Amino acid sequence: MHAAKSGDAKWKSGHTWSLVYHLSEDHTEHLIDVYRLFFAENALSPTAFPSLKKFESDVVRIMARLVGGGERAAGTMTSGGTESILLGVKTHRDWFRSRHPKARRCKLIVPATAHPAFFKAAAYFDMEPVTIQTGPDFRLDSAEVAKAIDKNTAMLVGSAPSYPYGIVDPIRELGAIAQRHDIGLHVDACLGGAFLPFMRKLGHPIPEFDFSVPGVSSMSVDLHKYGFSCKGTSVVLYRDSALRRHQFFVKPDWLGGAYASAAMLGTRSGGGIASAWAALMMLGENGYMDLVRRTLSYRDRLWKGIRAIDGLELVGEPDMSVFCFRSTKHDIFSIGAKLEKRGWRIDRQNNPPAIHMIVTPNHRLAVSAFLRDLKNIVATEPLSKGKAPAAVGLYGVTSSQTSGANPVESLYRGLESNYE
Repeated sequence: MHAAKSGDAKWKSGHTWSLVYHLSEDHTEHLIDVYRLFFAENALSPTAFPSLKKFESDVVRIMARLVGGGERAAGTMTSGGTESILLGVKTHRDWFRSRHPKARRCKLIVPATAHPAFFKAAAYFDMEPVTIQTGPDFRLDSAEVAKAIDKNTAMLVGSAPSYPYGIVDPIRELGAIAQRHDIGLHVDACLGGAFLPFMRKLGHPIPEFDFSVPGVSSMSVDLHKYGFSCKGTSVVLYRDSALRRHQFFVKPDWLGGAYASAAMLGTRSGGGIASAWAALMMLGENGYMDLVRRTLSYRDRLWKGIRAIDGLELVGEPDMSVFCFRSTKHDIFSIGAKLEKRGWRIDRQNNPPAIHMIVTPNHRLAVSAFLRDLKNIVATEPLSKGKAPAAVGLYGVTSSQTSGANPVESLYRGLESNYE
């Protein structure tokens, strides 16, 4: 197994700009100790494991307050951002159906920059996603959202921030639209929910994005990202418990005994819940503020270095530590490929073609080396002369899995190849 791992991304050295949110070896060892302590426990039964009930309740309460939730706010811990998003969509669908029993197939209005999990949710729950493009500033156009609403629209979606550009959608405007039409608004703060509040506490101007905005009915916040918990920990939060009721599943007449489940999973990892609680307790408000302060300092160094390289520019005006940059003179994907040959794991994305980066405290080890390699590569990169990049942006697959004339079929084959 150690030999197999030798070919994986080298994230401990800061050479990976996504996927892993590493704080320190000491912090990780503490989480492993906690996970080990609750390795076998199962949060399916809070009566059998009241410790997990306490941990989950504490985590939900802390995170709800962090993002502006009042005393009536409620939520559930989940296995990650995708489950949190799926539950938020399912809950709003059922809430809408309870008030409009004759409504046809429900719709959700989704920014083009929203996480694909919203489209997955629409596919799973037989809903129709209506995609709204961004304006020239790469921010969702709320006026277009308002135009797209009809009698079957069950919910709106905004991001804080969007994954592609690190830009917070106009949540204040979306909230007003949601209130006007008496529909839900889910804010996906999987990336920003444990980061933006501490930016605000540090005095950085950030867009309004949370439950303090009227009209926001639910949120998703990951703890395994900037919460620095172990993988597989997130929360879905609601403005009140009445809305959360539509998330639950109950089967009172099952032959094995009355069954009730709060989330999509039945069995839930006790280790994950306990490690999330432990991360919050170990770091505390001051700890998170310090981590955000340091992360922003590394981000600012990267921005300054990137902007100093002729032909490179940031895409839009990012609101936190997630951003992408493009080239006005060169094939940016060619630059990415050459960075990878030097040991960097580079994420690429389309529209526009760009290199995507998520900065964490661990990147203190890598900022100078990355900028040096980037500068040297761009200095010898030929001009693109207006040609389109020679590759495509990738998220969760490899380049060999997207070859061929039919990209959809190629992606299916790529997924299948993982199980051969």
